[in-house]
Amino acid sequence: MAECSICGKKKVTGNNVSHANNRTKRVFMPNLQKVKMQTAHGIRRSSVCTRCLRSGKVKKAV
Repeated sequence: MAECSICGKKKVTGNNVSHANNRTKRVFMPNLQKVKMQTAHGIRRSSVCTRCLRSGKVKKAV
């Protein structure tokens, strides 16, 4: 579910690195918002990242 329907941005894994250089796994999650958007097939609700919202790639429905 954690994926942008416009650009495909999704979670990415990495490491927490302590001062002692111990490494443990962590996850970077995208900032997704549920939005009603206008598509060619009508109005639908989907998850969109805030980068796509801000750049105007999404036509929001009223």
